[in-house]
Amino acid sequence: MNILLVYPAYPETFWSFKHALKFISKRAALPPLGLITIASYLPKEWNVRLVDMNCEKLKKEDILNSDYVFISAMAVQRESAINVIKQCNEFGKPIVAGGPLFTMEPDTFQNTVDHFVLGEAEELMDELVEDIKNNKLKRYYAKPNFCNIEATPVPRWDLLNLKWYGSMSIQYSRGCPYNCEFCDIAALNGRKPRTKTSKQLIQELQSLYDAWWRRSVFFVDDNFISNKSKLKKDVLPAIIQWQKAHGYPFSFYTEVSIDFSNDDQLMDLMFKAGFDRVFIGLETPDPDSLREANKYQNIKQNLEESIKKIQSFGFEIQGGFIVGFDSDKPTIFDKQFEFIQKNGIVTAMVGILNAPRGSELYSRLLKENRLRGEISGNNVDINTNIIPKMNLEILVKNYKNLVAKLYQPKNYYYRLKKFLVNYKVPGFSKAKIGFQEISAFIKSIIILGIVGKERKQYWKMFFWSLFKKPKAFPKMISLSIYGYHFRKIAENL
Repeated sequence: MNILLVYPAYPETFWSFKHALKFISKRAALPPLGLITIASYLPKEWNVRLVDMNCEKLKKEDILNSDYVFISAMAVQRESAINVIKQCNEFGKPIVAGGPLFTMEPDTFQNTVDHFVLGEAEELMDELVEDIKNNKLKRYYAKPNFCNIEATPVPRWDLLNLKWYGSMSIQYSRGCPYNCEFCDIAALNGRKPRTKTSKQLIQELQSLYDAWWRRSVFFVDDNFISNKSKLKKDVLPAIIQWQKAHGYPFSFYTEVSIDFSNDDQLMDLMFKAGFDRVFIGLETPDPDSLREANKYQNIKQNLEESIKKIQSFGFEIQGGFIVGFDSDKPTIFDKQFEFIQKNGIVTAMVGILNAPRGSELYSRLLKENRLRGEISGNNVDINTNIIPKMNLEILVKNYKNLVAKLYQPKNYYYRLKKFLVNYKVPGFSKAKIGFQEISAFIKSIIILGIVGKERKQYWKMFFWSLFKKPKAFPKMISLSIYGYHFRKIAENL
């Protein structure tokens, strides 16, 4: 049996890191973890091939030489997914579609997709494989309950060309205990977090190590700290032991909620395990908008104190922010800018409020007749799918101004310095100097230091970091490169 796995292309987005990846000669930021995990369920005697369209083109021969095409995608990949499906239809190849896009929007693809896997696939794969063998594939495969991920196998890294990626990704847990109104995680992965065992996790890390990966690894969890007790007692000590035994080959980053700052032991253990970045949905400094969004975990915290504390424990905070809440007043744009600058949130992803299917916001706005189609999935798309209370033209104009202002070199490097002053450099973080690092460093000097708009700020930060905080110098170079990407995105809005 010949199975073709296809991962559609992303457009240019905030998180695509398209402009930053050029510095390290990589094609994509992250691999298609879902597809290579699903591939582990397929019989070993089957011929399985992956085409990640973010790294290579999908050729006509790829489709013609397959018996089935498996496709997985998120909303942001919708346009590319539609094109892939069209090609498969033209060549008469049956499609098996799964992942967030198809789970939440099966009606969009009713006339073009042959078979749907709705929701999590793990407990459906044996049945799916058997039906393929017997040529009796059903139209829909779905389980009413969320699966036990303690049985999820190690992803098939062998299907990837590891040299194409800036980072690898693995998963420890699914689900988030919080229920923010604008979020669809509860619908996709549930509010009761499910976790893998520490043995599973170490097995996955070892498999990555055996595949000769030696760089950053992203834990793709909805909220990595959803089960703090298990992390502290079992999982993190196991990771620390493994990292020490292997000379700390990986640095980790993940997503957490702001209450991370309340647990010193947890922060210390994650730091010792090799985590140096966390994404946090900070959303807005306006308490009325936080209440509207059901973001009570943020209201309970002093956000500024929490941010400073997390940074002082050795973590770079990547912040998610939203404008366009019903409660937002015209002053929100200045408030967001001041909050982000004051707290040294170097990577600040600001988007206009959207309502994904499955979210409580989608249900509410559907009743209020305030929806305009589906979300694009692009965090910096000005075409929101909701009808906002604020005048749309004013919202879009001020949003564009806010993002442009945030990523002006003067403002960006101000945040970078503010962060580095408060940043605790990991003791285990020995700079791995190879061709990739040397190439990125030289390119940063040429692109940022000689021809770039940021050359004045780049050199000031370059020498400040070199003499005042030399251990943070690699971090400074890395974030300077990120800043270039974010500025390019801001300029194209």
